[in-house]
Amino acid sequence: MAQPVEPDRALARLARTAAELRDAIGAGDDRALSHRATPGDWSAKDVVCHLRDIEELVITRFHTMLVMDEPRVLVVGAEPADGAAWGFDEKVPFPMDADRWRAERQYERNDTAAALAAFARRRGEVLALLGRLSPAQWERAAIHPTRGRLTFADWTAAMARHDDAHLAQLRQSLSLA
Repeated sequence: MAQPVEPDRALARLARTAAELRDAIGAGDDRALSHRATPGDWSAKDVVCHLRDIEELVITRFHTMLVMDEPRVLVVGAEPADGAAWGFDEKVPFPMDADRWRAERQYERNDTAAALAAFARRRGEVLALLGRLSPAQWERAAIHPTRGRLTFADWTAAMARHDDAHLAQLRQSLSLA
């Protein structure tokens, strides 16, 4: 299990991500930003588009956590064991598949700068929401499909780890371009 991260430290980490993405991308041309070492690998552009799309889910999840008591939520890459209870089967597959999003949302056709700007806007909204939570609200939670009950502090720490992982992935992709 991951070490707990203090909310202030996690928030500071989240606040740096857009600038770190911008710095890592620099003045990269579309060819370099779109490079995939193999078809299954992610390009720098894919990473930025993924982070943009995840941020949209995050703000929705956080608003839901504020108005509902411990809602069960879907999470990208964390298919619930009880998929049938959620209505998933061979005709209605689990919708939170990052590679499916990459293909169906045609990340390779996206403009990286526009995706980064959208991510930065959404991240700013998430940080504004988190910044005005009361101590009692920080204890509100949602039920992760595989990890169980996670508070706002837990989700924020997970987001910080997610950012770190994808920044490393983006940098690796650019070093191979």
